[in-house]
Amino acid sequence: MIFRSVLLCAALTACGAAAPTGQAGPAGYDLPVLTGRVVDIADLLPGDVEAKLAERLAGVEAQSKHQFVVVTVRSLSGHSVEDYGVTLGRHWGIGRKGLDDGVLLLVAPNERKVRIEVGYGLEKALTDEEAGSIIRTDILPGFRAGRMAEGIVAGSESIIREITQ
Repeated sequence: MIFRSVLLCAALTACGAAAPTGQAGPAGYDLPVLTGRVVDIADLLPGDVEAKLAERLAGVEAQSKHQFVVVTVRSLSGHSVEDYGVTLGRHWGIGRKGLDDGVLLLVAPNERKVRIEVGYGLEKALTDEEAGSIIRTDILPGFRAGRMAEGIVAGSESIIREITQ
């Protein structure tokens, strides 16, 4: 999926411990393997929350056909959050071919970064401004309170509202 750069870096309050494990990606990236709609390498989501979120994202895809993946990595391994998000989205092929209608919510606690990558096909439904607002008003308050899962779920629900209207 070709991603449009979305302005969204933000401070997080949680920390992870190690680099993400996965497969060698393009340009020397160590990218996680796409195992489902939620890929929680940083282990920020309790199992039940992860399962419910994955089920919710599957329902959104069944209804709207838009693909939305949530990924947490412990570290960006020296890459910027923008480059990592774009590279990961393209490598995984999120969004339908020719429509480019995917969304990636990326959280990297070691660098204290969060980003929403939006495919060209959804940029009218989820603008840079809306994505920034979701991070500031829905995701970061949970993170600052030490409730990472709450922030991820709240942000995901807001993204879903925007892409399914």
